[in-house]
Amino acid sequence: MENRYPERRAVADALRLGLRALLYALVGGAALIAVATVVSVLGPVVALDLYTPAVAAWWTVFTAVVVQAVPFLLLGTVVSAALGAFVPDRVLTRLLPRSPALAVPVAGAAGVVLPGCECASVPVAGSLIRRGVAPAAALAFLLSAPAINPVVLVATSIAFPGQPSMVLGRLVASLGTAVLMGWLWARFGRDAWLRPPRRLAGPGTSYGLGGFLAGLRHDFLHAGGFLVLGAGAAATFNLAVPRSVLDVFTGSAWPAVLLLALLAVVLCVCSEADAFVAASLSGFPPTARLAFMVVGPMVDLKLIALQAGTFGRAFAVRFASVTWVVAVACSALVGWWLL
Repeated sequence: MENRYPERRAVADALRLGLRALLYALVGGAALIAVATVVSVLGPVVALDLYTPAVAAWWTVFTAVVVQAVPFLLLGTVVSAALGAFVPDRVLTRLLPRSPALAVPVAGAAGVVLPGCECASVPVAGSLIRRGVAPAAALAFLLSAPAINPVVLVATSIAFPGQPSMVLGRLVASLGTAVLMGWLWARFGRDAWLRPPRRLAGPGTSYGLGGFLAGLRHDFLHAGGFLVLGAGAAATFNLAVPRSVLDVFTGSAWPAVLLLALLAVVLCVCSEADAFVAASLSGFPPTARLAFMVVGPMVDLKLIALQAGTFGRAFAVRFASVTWVVAVACSALVGWWLL
């Protein structure tokens, strides 16, 4: 019927497009008027606060976290959308062993191929699970990719010149944490804890160029919102906790390890830059600085927010908590062995 009346179909499509554009214009205009009204009323009051040093410091940290993470988040969503649109399900399932016990270390070692930070690994892991890869293997990849890729290891060697043991320690502790967490999920994880990422529905939105663009738009906008929430939390911590409190813990080994492991969670430093931050913390023991570099790419506020938005809050709380404990333990063992 549609082939017999192409003119009617074209007119109907044009009417639908026009009505949709009109609706967007009305809603967008109303929102713009509301924002302009609020700004005109509250603007002078807010402007006075923006000139205070505290607000300026908060905005600086927030902007730094977002700016350094967005390029790698975009990289991750591009890879995720490409996997969903151009790679058949059977290819992904054949690349990994069927046994989760074997698939986990293979997926963890495969993390070396993604030169991105933790923001990039979340959408890629979501795409892998959506395409049929075992969750344990996808989660091992999620943890290892931002920590053992060549960019991170080279940055670590530059930040710690003449200390190859620090680079090796980061590689061993990070890969060990990723593999252990994959095995723990394979043994104790429950399907009810993990909300599978939804596949985009509708004609022309699954495969090909249309599927790639739809998946890219969906994943980037969805993950970007949670990135902003995590960055805001990190900036608030930086503003609320005085530096003198951190200096109290620099004298003892175990308190220093725990403190830097907690600090890595709230600072949300990109994995490509965290080695330089760790190197600047010269008052802390080497093992504590290793823990900072191992924990940060696996558990931080923006990553927890991204995981909650992708896999559900129940998963993010459980997975992040256990990952933090395992990462600290692996860092302490590897630091005692190598450093």
